[in-house]
Amino acid sequence: MADTSAPLLIKRYASRRLYNTETSDYVTLDDIAKFIREGREVQIIDLKSGDDLTRQYLLQIIADHESHGQSVLPINVLTDLVRSYTTEVQSVVPEFLAASFDMLRNGQSKLVENLTNPMSAMPGFEAMKAQQEAFMKAMTGGMSGGWSGGGAETGKAPKETPTKSEDLDEIKQQLADLQAKLSKLGS
Repeated sequence: MADTSAPLLIKRYASRRLYNTETSDYVTLDDIAKFIREGREVQIIDLKSGDDLTRQYLLQIIADHESHGQSVLPINVLTDLVRSYTTEVQSVVPEFLAASFDMLRNGQSKLVENLTNPMSAMPGFEAMKAQQEAFMKAMTGGMSGGWSGGGAETGKAPKETPTKSEDLDEIKQQLADLQAKLSKLGS
C-alpha cells in the first residue's frame, strides 16, 4: 500500500509520457487532476534532467479546464494575475492567493462540519451540550450508586433515593430551563 501522505511522484519521460511511480503505469493530465481533487499532493519530475515540472503541469491542467468551458477564474482575476507578473505587486500576490485559498479550505471544512452536525452552529450549543453531559453523568451516577451516605454499619439511616416521579419532575424542570435559555439565545 502506498504512503498517501507523501506526494505522488510522477516521472516525465523524454517521450513526454507521464509515469505514476506508485502504480507503475502511464497517466494523463486528467488522471493527475483526479488525484489532486481526491486530496493527493503530486510532484512531477523530468526523468532526464531531474527538473520539477509540477507547476508547469498544474497550470496546463487549469488551462485545459478553462478552455473546455469549465471556467472558474473570472476574466478580471486572470487579467490581474497577468498584471501582477509585471509590477512590484508580484511579491504580494502569491502570499495573498495562498492565504485566500487557506481561508476557503477552512471555510469549506467548517461548512461540512456544520452540515454533518447542524446543531453545532447554534449559539450556546456547546454550553447546552456540556450541561446535558453533566446531567446525564449525574443521572447515571445516582442510579448506579444506589444507597449513599451510610447505612447500618455507620449507625445512620440511609439517604432516600428519589422516586421515579421525582426524577421525572426534575428532568421536566431542567428541560424547561433549557428551553427558556434557548429562547433567550434565539431572540
